[in-house]
Amino acid sequence: MAKTKKVAATKAASVKPSAAAKTAPPKSVSGKDEAAGGKRKLGLRGAAPWAARHAAKHAAEARARAAEPPLPGSARATIRTPVDAEDIKERVRDLHAALAQIKGLRKNLAKNFFEIGLILKNIEARKFYEAKRFPSFEAFVEREIDLGKTTALRLVRVVRLFQRDGALEVGMDRIFAAVTAIDSGGGESEASRIPQAPQSTTSLPMRPPGR
Repeated sequence: MAKTKKVAATKAASVKPSAAAKTAPPKSVSGKDEAAGGKRKLGLRGAAPWAARHAAKHAAEARARAAEPPLPGSARATIRTPVDAEDIKERVRDLHAALAQIKGLRKNLAKNFFEIGLILKNIEARKFYEAKRFPSFEAFVEREIDLGKTTALRLVRVVRLFQRDGALEVGMDRIFAAVTAIDSGGGESEASRIPQAPQSTTSLPMRPPGR
């Protein structure tokens, strides 16, 4: 009986440590153990803890540099703030407003052609098209104006050559025909419409011989 109790106590003692070992928290890996082949504790998505701190530090430094005004003449100043940046913004705004006006007026082109010509003339005179990187006014109207290049250029010519009331009275089609005739040099000139005196076919008398 005594021998049986002793064997049972020995078995219980041998089972206890293993159960405690299963429930005990894992020991942290020291630097020596890590060098010996232990795994490092990684952060979010497998990154080392120092990587997140390093990235946060660099982000803070970048924000601080961006908040500081760039030194005059530096590359960052040239890239970020062009000399005429505000002027470009203003011209782009004015150009978009002008295009919106043209879009509304062209719904009744026969009535509003002169006003459209005035807007296009203003765009050309102030070179708003350069704000959208167009090399010329002709290239701009060809790409940006739905009226077509020929019609847009004729509208500008109408505004330059005629008064508003007279152009509206004549009408768009006839005023376009007049502009075409002027630009091509066609039609009769004022001098050709003035009747000329007929040339005389009578020969002058000859001087008598010996005088």
